[in-house]
Amino acid sequence: MSLLGHNNGPSMEAGYGWRKHSWAKARRDLLPTLPIEVLRRRVNRAKELGLPYKTYASVRAASGHDVVAFLFSSNALRVFRDGAPMPAHRAEKLLSVERASLTTLAQPPLDPARLIATLMSEHGIALKAAGPAPHFAASWSDIGAAVIAPLRAAGLPRDGVLVVGDTDAERDWCAAGRLAGFVPSDVHFGETA
Repeated sequence: MSLLGHNNGPSMEAGYGWRKHSWAKARRDLLPTLPIEVLRRRVNRAKELGLPYKTYASVRAASGHDVVAFLFSSNALRVFRDGAPMPAHRAEKLLSVERASLTTLAQPPLDPARLIATLMSEHGIALKAAGPAPHFAASWSDIGAAVIAPLRAAGLPRDGVLVVGDTDAERDWCAAGRLAGFVPSDVHFGETA
């Protein structure tokens, strides 16, 4: 029975307290409780990847998969012209990443092959793949194709690749390529206050 002006608030019928308790318990039971060993492994994995645990955990929860690779924009690497080295602290951070592949998309006018060669010769950083970055005004499907191409060539699963970039257009790479997530470069390289 509904009364005029009734806002369908809490039921005043008998058993309301029990239903409220049961509902709250069911919601709590839906949230996973990780064993301490699993939590420790994930904290260690975040360290291997050079990511803050909170960032790693949120990406893992959203994608359901571990991060197996990074896709850096050349902007995030701070390389803006062919042959230019990246800042030393960013190179050190990339060299510290363990058990993850490194890939990049080179913003024009950079040549992806030259970028790979420069990072190897200047810093000893081995990129698994590189490709040209999509134009910011490209269609959604063209952006997705450009993002996926180097990952496919390297045999990397899209849902395990984390984009590290600087711009909103680079943030869109994640959605267009259906990748694991996006991290701003200043967060990844530990430059936030």
